[in-house]
Amino acid sequence: MAAETFQDFINQAEDRDGVRFSWNVLPSSRIEANRMVIPIGCIYQPMKERTDLPPLMYNPVLCSRNTCRAVLNPMCQIDFNAKQWACNFCMQRNSLPHTYTGITPQHLPAELLPQFSTIEYTLERAQRTPFVYLFVVDTCIDDEDFQSLKDSLQTCLSLLPPESMVGLITFGRMIYVHELNCDGCTKSYVFRGDKDLTAKQLQEMLHLKQAFGKTTPPQAAIPSQQPNRPPQQQPQQFSYENRFVQSLERCDMAITELLSQLQHDPWPVQTGKRPTRCTGVAISVAIGMMECLYPNMGVRIMLFVGGAATSGPGMVVSNDLKEWIRSHHDIDKDNAKYMKKATKYYEALGRRAAENGHTIDLYAYALDQCGLHEMKYLCNYTGGHMCMGDSFSTSLFKQSFIHVFDTDDQGSLKLGYNAKIEIKVTKELKISGAIGCCVSGDVKSSIVGDNEIGIGGTSAWKICSINPSSAIGVYLDIVNQHSAPVSQNAPACIQFITQYQHASGLKKVRVTTLARHWADATINMNYITGAYDQECAADLIARVAINRAENDEGADVLRWLDRTLIRVCQKFGLYNKDDPTSFQLQENFTLYPQFMFHLRRSPFLQVFNNSPDETAYYRNKLLKENVNNGVLMIQPAMFSYSFNGPPEPVLLDSSSIAPDRILLLDTFFHIIIFHGETIATWRKQGYQDNPEYESFKNLLAAPIEDSKELLKSRFPMPRYVVTEQGGSQARFLLSKVNPSQTHNSSYGYQEGGGSSILTDDVSLQVFMDHLKKLAVSSSS
Repeated sequence: MAAETFQDFINQAEDRDGVRFSWNVLPSSRIEANRMVIPIGCIYQPMKERTDLPPLMYNPVLCSRNTCRAVLNPMCQIDFNAKQWACNFCMQRNSLPHTYTGITPQHLPAELLPQFSTIEYTLERAQRTPFVYLFVVDTCIDDEDFQSLKDSLQTCLSLLPPESMVGLITFGRMIYVHELNCDGCTKSYVFRGDKDLTAKQLQEMLHLKQAFGKTTPPQAAIPSQQPNRPPQQQPQQFSYENRFVQSLERCDMAITELLSQLQHDPWPVQTGKRPTRCTGVAISVAIGMMECLYPNMGVRIMLFVGGAATSGPGMVVSNDLKEWIRSHHDIDKDNAKYMKKATKYYEALGRRAAENGHTIDLYAYALDQCGLHEMKYLCNYTGGHMCMGDSFSTSLFKQSFIHVFDTDDQGSLKLGYNAKIEIKVTKELKISGAIGCCVSGDVKSSIVGDNEIGIGGTSAWKICSINPSSAIGVYLDIVNQHSAPVSQNAPACIQFITQYQHASGLKKVRVTTLARHWADATINMNYITGAYDQECAADLIARVAINRAENDEGADVLRWLDRTLIRVCQKFGLYNKDDPTSFQLQENFTLYPQFMFHLRRSPFLQVFNNSPDETAYYRNKLLKENVNNGVLMIQPAMFSYSFNGPPEPVLLDSSSIAPDRILLLDTFFHIIIFHGETIATWRKQGYQDNPEYESFKNLLAAPIEDSKELLKSRFPMPRYVVTEQGGSQARFLLSKVNPSQTHNSSYGYQEGGGSSILTDDVSLQVFMDHLKKLAVSSSS
């Protein structure tokens, strides 16, 4: 179906190809691109769910030029008589394989049909490999949490495919690597928690061998009666099992019994001390084992911690409770004693895991911080899940953990492993970089630009774990000179090639090939601005802001964000000089300043009242998610429930708070049901239990039912809060809404004027008034 508007086109492209561009029509020269202020880029979902893709059980056809190697796609020119195709990226003419000899304009293979701009191949002759799940479990947590964690792990075993490989490491003061092939008795290898070990040392101590080595010597060839025929070889046999990692179908009973018998860490904890927890060395042992056994294979190391590391390399705080774990203030004052050394240690571990294609998940559930700030690179480099909460016994952990093992219609887990994303672009474009939970693929080529954004200097990136909502931000640069504009009929082509190991064990390649039009900004600016996607632009800018915030001062990042917003308003606003009242934006730009207002107030950039662990957690989620979820994190969605009609979206503003309303706020991280003052009073008086007030009972139930749907589909599971006007947890909603009415506002207590917020933050109206003055000023 053809798109009637640019917004329809944007929605269709996202549904079909999992991609959204900030600019869907590109300026035709480098100078004009720089004047656009908002970077030219896209958010790409490499594993976007598609149910209509044809099963292609063969390898993709590649361009024969070594510096290109693009994949045959619908935008290539086909010479049906000569059975050749011209690459639309380098113009190289290539011969079609002999299997394509029968193609005609009426009979085309799927990869040449326009509706399959995204296509997926299953590689033939690729060795089918199982996934490995290595559980690394903290045994220093209290008994109730420990029992709940063991129960969840046993539940998870029932959700894994039987051919999955599993292993177990536990740690407290010491590290225990458990054998799984012992009959009748448990056996484990114990390592000190205060001394790191290299992969080579582990290999020697545990007698590890790579899992894909031969298990049986090759048999002698049987002489043939025909001397000219080569002897037939026996097929090579492979084994992925060893003492520490075995297939679930073989060790199901052994690992289940082992988990049930696990005991709390036996080392005593003195009064006033923290448990001695060697998290750093434990994860180092896990990474070292997987390096030796399963390099470049689908491995998921799942780390469960209930407190901060207090011993050995990677410790983030001492075991003395008198010493508090670092805060943002300590970090700013360079008073975080262990932070820099621990961060460097975990960053090196994360890079090692990423280079081997191994994923690290981090589940940190404790009332105090666990050191996510230092350990963030374990997830940020490998694409693993980062989850945090108060306790392993809460439904927040249990439900989130079960979501990891969701399956598709074929019964396969919705996960891909050891993925590599490579990008091809036409000669007018260069690749500036990418921002997401990935590492550089270190692929140098002529299409790599000099202007680096995020992880640059490469045209490929490695993401060790992907799922349907995983996304990566890609930034592009236009290099075409203004004196030689691009032909308006020649499209800008971009191709994403994603190789990954599917949950079924098969190797797959997903290819997405896109084209965007060029336009001369001097005469067709309306055409370019009409194709602007403000939601994608906000997500791309937010990723750059987070990337800057990791190294720059918070105030510097906010100043950069403000300068960028002012330049956008100056470029695309309609106004008279020095007349703020004349300022207005085009319809598809009007929400962008609001996004920036809420981004400035968000926990991604504001660290006040957030711990370093919470900041690391929030930033990790924005870097991983798609545009819709990213925008929801930046500017939450709020809905109103009342007797006046069906539920409706309302402004994220304090004026939306009314006594006779119920509000449902979705921040991605929280689902909040907020009862107005009158509703809360009726609820306390029990009107919902009276049959005469069934409509009130239905009103109370409506947001609860809607929130259940959100909780089912979201990962990690959001914190669920039910509160009321004046309640202690009302802060979750009040901190998110625009404070249009505060205790300082002269009209804050007018009847029907919403609720007054106790804050010194400026409102969106004040923010916009100031922005307009700066945008229209002759001196700016």
